[in-house]
Amino acid sequence: MDDKIQKFRQLLEKSNNIIFFGGAGVSTESGIPDFRSKDGLYNQKYDYPPEEILSHSFFINNTSEFYKFYKDKMNSLNYKPNITHMKLVDLENTSKLKGIITQNIDGLHQKAGSKNVYELHGSVLRNYCMKCGKFYNADYVFNSNGIPLCSCGGIIKPDVVLYDENLDSNILKNSILAIQNADLLIVAGTSLTVYPASGLINYFNGNNLVLLNRDSTPYDYMADLVINESLGEVFEKI
Repeated sequence: MDDKIQKFRQLLEKSNNIIFFGGAGVSTESGIPDFRSKDGLYNQKYDYPPEEILSHSFFINNTSEFYKFYKDKMNSLNYKPNITHMKLVDLENTSKLKGIITQNIDGLHQKAGSKNVYELHGSVLRNYCMKCGKFYNADYVFNSNGIPLCSCGGIIKPDVVLYDENLDSNILKNSILAIQNADLLIVAGTSLTVYPASGLINYFNGNNLVLLNRDSTPYDYMADLVINESLGEVFEKI
C-alpha cells in the first residue's frame, strides 16, 4: 500500500494536465449511499424498483411516486464534502488538476470549492419548470409538498439525467476532450460498468492511468496503478 501511495504521489508531481473521473464511491464517505453495493439503493425494497422509479417514463407517468422516492433518497443538501473532495480542490489550486468529471448528482465537488466540474448526470441543485423553463433551487424542490410546481402551474423537473434520457451532448463532448488531453487520468470510486460513462476511459491517450476503487474493475488491466482501498485513506496520504 505504501509503495503504491508513493507511486501515486510521484505521478501527481510529474503530471501537469490531470483529469479526475469519479463515481459514487467519491461521495459514500460523506454518507451518501451508492446504488449497487449490498447496502445501496438498488438492494433496498420499494413499491417499485429504483431503476424504474428513476426513469423518464416513470417520472412522466408516476410523478407523485417519483418525488416520494426522490425527496427521500436523493436529497444531498445536508451532506458535506469529504477528504477526497477537499484534496481535489487543493490539486486544482496548484493548476495541475484541469477538471473533474463526475457521475454524481450531489453537488459536493462544487460545495468543496472545485470550479471546473463536468456533471455527466446533472445535479439535484438545478431544477426547471417543464412548462416555462423557470429555474428553482434544490431547497424549493425538497421542501415542497407533493409534486413541486412552478408559479406558472407547470411541473418542476430536476436537472438530472434519468434512465431513458441522453447525456448532455456538450458536457459529454467536453469530458471526452478533457480526457484526450490529459497526461494523467485518475478514475476513482466507480465500478466502470455503467455506459456510456464508463466508456469515456477509452478516450485516454496519456501516459498514466490510475484506478482507485475498493473493488476491481473491468479496466484494471489497462491501468499503470491500481489501488483497492477507500478513497479517504488514499487521499489522506497525498
